[in-house]
Amino acid sequence: MFLNGLDQLDQKIVELLIGNARMSYSEIGDQVGVSRVAVKSRIQALEARGIIEGYTTIVNPQKISGAISCYFDIETEPGALGGVTAALESCGMVTQIYRVTGKSRIHVHAVASSQEEMEDFIRNVIDRLDGVIMAECSVILSRIKDVKGLRL
Repeated sequence: MFLNGLDQLDQKIVELLIGNARMSYSEIGDQVGVSRVAVKSRIQALEARGIIEGYTTIVNPQKISGAISCYFDIETEPGALGGVTAALESCGMVTQIYRVTGKSRIHVHAVASSQEEMEDFIRNVIDRLDGVIMAECSVILSRIKDVKGLRL
């Protein structure tokens, strides 16, 4: 994938960080052939430009006893999209919201600690959103492939 303004060295650094965001500047420098100081400078520049947005720990909810993860495809009336996304953004169970093409207007991922909590979320949040035409829920049974970060 080509990213405008990202040279080959920055691409290598980003690829290494995608693989392991805990790598030290020295480890990265050894692998890309530049000094620790040069790596630090490059990473700080990537962060300043907004190319690297942050570093995080990824928790697999399916490995936590009782947790349930679902995707929702939600179709809204055109004027209701902003209100629906704002309501979902404020909900702690919602981990991702995407505006998409097709019949659905938004694609939402939510994680609950139990089936009961997910049912409560559907009944008291999703079902009560003003301007929703349709909401379809798919429970995630297992994760087959889940790519984290951007592959260059």
